[in-house]
Amino acid sequence: GFSGRHVLAELESRLVETIALVRSASSKSIERSSRRVIELDLHEAPSNAFELMGQPDVLIHLAWSGLPNYKSLHHFEQELPAQYRFLKSLVESGLQNIVVAGTCFEYGMQSGLLSEDMAPHPSNPYGFAKDALRCQLEYLKSAHPFLLTWTRLFYLYGEGQAESSLLPQLRQAAGRGDSVFNMSGGEQLRDYLPVTEIAHHLVSLALAKKDMGVVNVCSGTPISVRKLVEGWIKENGWSIKLNLGHYPYPDYEPMAFWGDSRKLSTFIGKAI
Repeated sequence: GFSGRHVLAELESRLVETIALVRSASSKSIERSSRRVIELDLHEAPSNAFELMGQPDVLIHLAWSGLPNYKSLHHFEQELPAQYRFLKSLVESGLQNIVVAGTCFEYGMQSGLLSEDMAPHPSNPYGFAKDALRCQLEYLKSAHPFLLTWTRLFYLYGEGQAESSLLPQLRQAAGRGDSVFNMSGGEQLRDYLPVTEIAHHLVSLALAKKDMGVVNVCSGTPISVRKLVEGWIKENGWSIKLNLGHYPYPDYEPMAFWGDSRKLSTFIGKAI
């Protein structure tokens, strides 16, 4: 998907032998190159999936369906059991190192600076299912030891993003020559990183082969959505005004929250 194509590019830039596991090998997000592409639906994964994958040294696990409907019960009724069953099978077959893409929604409605040592309090089915999977994998480690890094991703943007996301919608409006762009009040504070930077961090964490536990993958710097959008407009030279307050603020996240990036920064510093 969106982040996956950038992770693949980052891996190849480091000359890492890469196996891309996809639900459909015809996916637009997979550009064929020297990498191996294996078609496999984790919801119906065969018992020998680890062997079919080539017994990799590390799995960067980005798959999750049902988004962006964060409130759907699908996340814990169908997705959670399928995800755990798949990952458990790989671990029992010999996988030693997993890096999983979690979400800042695991923190729930907690405001301000969010650090990894805070207790998660997910407030929607997506955040709950992700955190439940993390807990399941931690328990699995006691029976079948393996290295686990759980990355809590905050907000990302960049090439290949879903057309319903903020930046693609803004780009479309500017391309049409719209005079105004409808959005919320824009005063909510968030933590944004370009997807290329997130891909760099995910690959670095995977290649470190360490049991890092939870790691916030974030900038550590809050920015208002209004300021972010105004920056995109200026950067691209678009002529469009913001119609602030057209949409209500989301009810599934607090007005102001951002990630504590100190653990990530310490790791980056040591890696360098």
